[in-house]
Amino acid sequence: MKKEIYNPKSTETLNQRRVFGGNPDGMINFTRMKYEWALNLWDTMEGNTWFPKEVNMSQEAKDYKLLTVPEKRMYDLVLSQLIFMDSLQTNNLMDNINPFITAPEINACLSRQSYEEANHSKSYAVMVESISDNTDAIYDMWRTDEKLLAKNTYIANIYKNLSGEVTDEKIVLALVANQLLEGIYFYTGFASMYALGKSGKMLGSSQMIRFIQRDEVTHLLLFQNMINSVRKERPELFTKELENKIRTMFKEAVELEADWGAYITQGQILGFTDAIITQYVQYLADKRLEAIGYKAEYGEKHPISWVDGFASFNDQRTNFFEGNVTNYSKGSISFDDF
Repeated sequence: MKKEIYNPKSTETLNQRRVFGGNPDGMINFTRMKYEWALNLWDTMEGNTWFPKEVNMSQEAKDYKLLTVPEKRMYDLVLSQLIFMDSLQTNNLMDNINPFITAPEINACLSRQSYEEANHSKSYAVMVESISDNTDAIYDMWRTDEKLLAKNTYIANIYKNLSGEVTDEKIVLALVANQLLEGIYFYTGFASMYALGKSGKMLGSSQMIRFIQRDEVTHLLLFQNMINSVRKERPELFTKELENKIRTMFKEAVELEADWGAYITQGQILGFTDAIITQYVQYLADKRLEAIGYKAEYGEKHPISWVDGFASFNDQRTNFFEGNVTNYSKGSISFDDF
């Protein structure tokens, strides 16, 4: 059931606190935290604060005109898909997830994540406006492109999981669904943007995606830690039947994302084949499964490791395209964790 926002009759102690199913009093006290990982993530997210206007997009309109027809098509579809997912997640976190989470430090992290998802939406607006006078054409692609609409509808339907009677298993599966969104559904889009950057095109867009992905890594870690904390608190929930449901969710996510990757690239983007895309998505799925205590499903190796180089922030906080020190790379996080 949903938590009470204000519950002065609560006698819950720190040790009795739970990810969900607890009885919190409604106060957020950063001096008394059960889940230290949540406090660490909060500090990292706070340190990673950035703003879309800080990314130089002045060259994007010129670069966009020089893209091939397949590259433009891919760029537009990826941007439209990312717009949908961050729009969905901004509301989903506050409406479908946070009301059931009964640990105040995790509530705070989810609130921060919701802000960051909205900030990503602002980032996409900056990207769209930098390359197109007809912004509605990209924003409306989720309506006009049947493949994109089908993918978005599938993902959105998963989030209806908490409708009707809410059970403990439904909440766990909702956490897994969020892990899939943060850890799989974004990544072919990210890789596609980096592929353009790797060839010297749309460098501003790649830089924007780099900051967005750094945020998504903390979001992924947030849900991984939530799932693993629930596993410790409620081991009886993690039955073989639940594992089978989770593996089915992962397999469906891999199939959907691999199919999407093949659709946006159509074998016409340098460095990508359908086989490479599938292997990459399967590799990601294995990493995500292992992070929440399950054995890998596919046993795949990373087929495009250059993507990690584009995504990571090094210790010198340098702009990876220009080699200049940036004053807005305040936080740090290991991309080995994603």
